[in-house]
Amino acid sequence: MTPGPRGRPPIPAYRPAPTVFWCEQAWLPDGIASGVRIEVADGRITSVTPDSPRSGTVLAGLTLPGFANGHSHAFHRALRGRTHHERGTFWTWRERMYTLAARLDPDTYYRLARGVYAEMVLGGYTSVGEFHYLHHAPGGKPYADPNAMGEALRQAAADAGIRLTLLDTCYLAGGIGVEPDEVQRRFSDGSASAWASRVAALKEAELFRVGAAIHSVRAVPADQLSLVDSSRVVHVHLSEQRAENEQCQAAYGRTPTELLADRGVLTERLVAVHATHLTATDIDRLSGARACFCPTTERDLGDGIGPARALRDAGVRLCVGSDSNAVVDAFEETRALELDDRLASEERGRFSAGELLEAGTDHAAIGWDEVGALAEGAGADFVTVALDSVRTAGIEPSGVVFAASGADVRHVVVAGREIVRDGEHLLVERPETVLAKEIEALWRS
Repeated sequence: MTPGPRGRPPIPAYRPAPTVFWCEQAWLPDGIASGVRIEVADGRITSVTPDSPRSGTVLAGLTLPGFANGHSHAFHRALRGRTHHERGTFWTWRERMYTLAARLDPDTYYRLARGVYAEMVLGGYTSVGEFHYLHHAPGGKPYADPNAMGEALRQAAADAGIRLTLLDTCYLAGGIGVEPDEVQRRFSDGSASAWASRVAALKEAELFRVGAAIHSVRAVPADQLSLVDSSRVVHVHLSEQRAENEQCQAAYGRTPTELLADRGVLTERLVAVHATHLTATDIDRLSGARACFCPTTERDLGDGIGPARALRDAGVRLCVGSDSNAVVDAFEETRALELDDRLASEERGRFSAGELLEAGTDHAAIGWDEVGALAEGAGADFVTVALDSVRTAGIEPSGVVFAASGADVRHVVVAGREIVRDGEHLLVERPETVLAKEIEALWRS
């Protein structure tokens, strides 16, 4: 066992990883196959052979590529079930979120995030893009290590066995032309150049990569947008609420999408998070980029239903995220693309099961281009789902994207290492106890 930093729990050593897995059924790039032997070495899949005899570690059920959580705010997990008072308005939620943000420091953030990331793995995710803007101490004073909060997230993800892309977020204003308030000063580096200097000190590792994010056109002035490093994947909250569009039109005479395009930010490396309230021109302009839908959060906050099918038809690649972590379940989040679009269009059959799986396993959206398929050379991330639970009994295997839940995840492998076995997390003992303890402590402080 390796001692953890600053008195944190020791980092559990990974168990020796099997090199051969035998899948009862597996969802391969060309469809579902039976008796699939997957060989793994150095974190990569070295061979995939259907119709093979049983050998190695047997994975009963259906094995799929690991899911990618394209957009997360880990600390929001502590808000779950605590924002319904006064009928649970958006403002109730935001005030509770700001209260919570003010109470976190690197140690408490590490402990909370460790539990959150363990929950994600149990729910079917093998990578997460953390939209990280909680940078500094209260009042905006930098910690001795300016990236202490980001390092806490890196350590938490490593200890929970999930790939992490730290989408370090540029957040400079409290609104268009508005200075950050007391809580928001924790989020700001003062300028895009100062933000970039701090981010440059972050060092990538085996399961840790660094991306960039623009919080929104409200939080980054127009003259600073192009200074955000576009050589990385760049995520941005885009047209999440109608008020954002109205404010952008009033200040700049264009929609948020048009403003990003004018400033050279809208490239194929851009991921528009939410993309809820778009014009037809916005949809066309986003062609070649990505849109990350977060359906359970968009429902929770009452933001609306985005034009997922129209974006896909316009050449926008789709991915999904758990955002506020009001729900952490890769299956629930992925199938909501179809179910929410049915509600908006009043039609069924908006997405095929294969299209949903493609969106749910888009690790490239957060910089893991090599992950997301059960194929030779790909990163060895896969999730096995029971086909004999009360939810999945009797379904066609491809129906897991409509029928299964995170409770059906039996086995998870990340970079060739077993992280979940028989539904139990191997690195974090009783994640539910970890979460209960840390969340209760935060709200008592």
